[in-house]
Formats: sequence, structure tokens, C-alpha cells
Amino acid sequence: MKAPDFDLTGSDLKDVSLADYKGKRKILNIVPSLDTAVCATSTRRFNEAAGKLANTVVLVVSADLPFASKRFCTIEGLQNVVPLSLMRGKNFAEDYGVLIEDGPVAGISARAVVVLDENDRVVYRQLVPEIGQEPGYDKALAAVR
Repeated sequence: MKAPDFDLTGSDLKDVSLADYKGKRKILNIVPSLDTAVCATSTRRFNEAAGKLANTVVLVVSADLPFASKRFCTIEGLQNVVPLSLMRGKNFAEDYGVLIEDGPVAGISARAVVVLDENDRVVYRQLVPEIGQEPGYDKALAAVR
């Protein structure tokens, strides 16, 4: 199936859509917040892998403000991922089926990985069953290759 378009916010506060990565394979590392250990770990892991993948971009989508995600990536030395914020893109979590609807973290996204091919077709998706669990990196990366 074709992935829904989105309007997210980049670390430079500019709007970012799926069309900005036209022709590239995309790994969407969807995380609640980079301020949590598991989110930080998955972002580091995908950053390491992204440096070895041709024609592929890793988009880290979180509820964090662009300033916070940029600071995290700078401090961690992560240059192979693109942090994107839900700040102006509240529909993303609903459109991608990752919105947490109740409980103490209602309103942010669950942990998930979605891999899109060059034509924005979904070739892999994983909604992690427990928010404190890491995604299946190997399966996601195999879907890109």
C-alpha cells in the first residue's frame, strides 16, 4: 500500500513532507521521545546502519520539539538520521496507526518502524508490542536491502 503523506517539522523549523524524499527508500523510526533510553538506542542503531545504505534516508519521528531532537543528534554525533517533529503534524500518528489514545502518554506515538520503497509503498512495518521494547532492526534493514 502507498504510505500516507505527512507534514512534519524539521530541525530548522521548516515543514517536511514525504515528497521531500522522493526517489529514496525511507526508514521511519517512529518513537515517543528521544529523551527515553529505548528511543535513543533505536536512533543510534539506525544512524549506524544508515551510513551503509545507498539511496536511503532514516527519518526519526517523535513528539519532541525540533530544538530537542537537534540537540540530541548533535550531542550524540548522529549525522545519518533526520529528526522530525510532530509539532505541526498531529495527523501523522493517526494516519500511520501509531497514536496512543489513552493513559499517561496519550497523544504521542507508539514505537514503530515503517520502511518505504522509492515509490513510497510500505514494504515493512512493525508496531512494537510494548513501548519499552526495541524494534526488530534486522527485519527492517532487510526490507530496505
